[in-house]
Amino acid sequence: MSVSADPVVVRVLSVVLCATVSVIAGLAVGILARVDGASLAGAALTGCGAFSVALGLALAVAGVLARGL
Repeated sequence: MSVSADPVVVRVLSVVLCATVSVIAGLAVGILARVDGASLAGAALTGCGAFSVALGLALAVAGVLARGL
């Protein structure tokens, strides 16, 4: 018995997974910047930058993989 997944649900879950990975990356970079001696605002900006780059990269990779390379 085969189960087919709804393409919309798969895409939504892919975006949620990309966002989750990006949030974790942003938090890790922000914490590391704060431990390294950056101010709170500087660490937050560093983490936000890492989140933005990670989200863009993750969505680009997901888009390429969705097309089948």
